Amino acid sequence: MTEINVEKIGAVGLITFSSKDKLNRINSDTLESLSKEMAKLDIDDEIKAIVIRGNEKTFSAGINATEFVKNVNASMLEDMTDNFEVIADAKKPVIAEVSGYAIGIGFELAMACDMVFCSENTWFAMPDLCLGTVPGFGATQRLTKAVGKAKAMEMILTGRAMNATEAERIGLISRIIPLMYLHDETVKVAELIASMPNLATNTSKELIKTAIGNTDLDEGLEIEKQVYKSALESDEFQINLENMLKK
Repeated sequence: MTEINVEKIGAVGLITFSSKDKLNRINSDTLESLSKEMAKLDIDDEIKAIVIRGNEKTFSAGINATEFVKNVNASMLEDMTDNFEVIADAKKPVIAEVSGYAIGIGFELAMACDMVFCSENTWFAMPDLCLGTVPGFGATQRLTKAVGKAKAMEMILTGRAMNATEAERIGLISRIIPLMYLHDETVKVAELIASMPNLATNTSKELIKTAIGNTDLDEGLEIEKQVYKSALESDEFQINLENMLKK
């Protein structure tokens, strides 16, 4: 059983996977716990950014296939999908801190985050087809939008693992950080984001998500213009502007 440990570092919420075998496999109970903790952090006024991490060797090795097949039913699958979307739809910026293996749903979870920082020993893979099924938590959509049809086809249809260097080169991750500095640097970035004006940060996140959705360029630019005008009229902007002028 993978446990979900939560701590607060200033304005940063830190979620850590923990399991005795260090594989951090995700089942329905784990996903429900993760969803609940994410929801709590997302409405916590003290928290401005969230980090999800595993251990040095494994972010998450995915679902335990044998256990999952024995217990899965339509209701469970629907609950897992709903819980996964709670995580993916978080309003606050979410960073995945990944080292070692991110496999299956573990890979999909990392892709559902807003940024992915990983160590040089990281490997991503989608082995679902080997089990006679398809990815069930967004890989066919998020991976394709992130890296394009050709790479997504290869990874999903062959199960080929991708290392950190290739993932960074094709834009799947934000950047590679040496393992010994990975956690500190990830928290440092989260703290930087948390220090930014809250409304502007969360709105910028939503605008970027609009751009990678099905919105065409002209529509996206119009949405950005309207949101920008609203931001200039907000109390947050006026307060920050006044503070800047005082310096």
